[in-house]
Amino acid sequence: MLWKHILEVRKQAPLVHNITNYVVMNNSANALLAIGASPIMAHAHSEVRDMVSICQSLVINIGTLDEYKTTSMKLAIETAIELEKPWILDPVGAGATPYRDQILAELLPYRPAVIRGNASEIMALAKTNTSPTKGVDSSNQSDEALEAARQLQQSFGSVVCISGETDIIVGAERTIRISNGHPLMTRVTGLGCSATAVIGAFIGVTEDKVEATAAATALFSIAGELAQQISTGPGSLQVNILDVLYNMTEQQFIDTLKIQN
Repeated sequence: MLWKHILEVRKQAPLVHNITNYVVMNNSANALLAIGASPIMAHAHSEVRDMVSICQSLVINIGTLDEYKTTSMKLAIETAIELEKPWILDPVGAGATPYRDQILAELLPYRPAVIRGNASEIMALAKTNTSPTKGVDSSNQSDEALEAARQLQQSFGSVVCISGETDIIVGAERTIRISNGHPLMTRVTGLGCSATAVIGAFIGVTEDKVEATAAATALFSIAGELAQQISTGPGSLQVNILDVLYNMTEQQFIDTLKIQN
């Protein structure tokens, strides 16, 4: 029952530390607030360890990567590991440049609780992608990255979420497919990054990281699907997703969810 995890986030209001890209900070912070969580967006070297210490989870997103922020990420991850707090990696643009791939190669051994990316990014992480990455957009379908996701799961123990028309969540013992969402969501920058932040909130309060990832993914995808019905384009969709996330009822969630275990 995924809905119970949504209620748990609303009840516990986890504080989520995000070291994320400049493009999505506002969107991701608002998405976290809409689901009942609280965001922190901080990457100063002088305070990043202290920030992690007061949060329930950590979100690492390499979208707008630079050397300063890379050090911030490592300091935050090391602190999260020391304090046994879960962290999620969003490998934005994996495969696009050697620098990006080098940083990801340095971050992966820290063993994130969850890795979330599109098919091309997941395949690039597992070194199985022969197609060029189109910026942050995927040139591959979710199913094409399934073997790569399994490789990553086995190598690092992470739950791997492949985003796409069908989102596929790969754990050690089970694979979950969620077929919600709407194509209009791809016309709003950073919605995938916001979905990663939402997963960050769920892994902060839920022991079962596969269920946490599935519940968060389902919630965000359903919100996009329902929001599209009352939107006239990407601008209104962006606002309406926040309202739907905030107002989502159990009945709406159950009636809309398309899931395969």
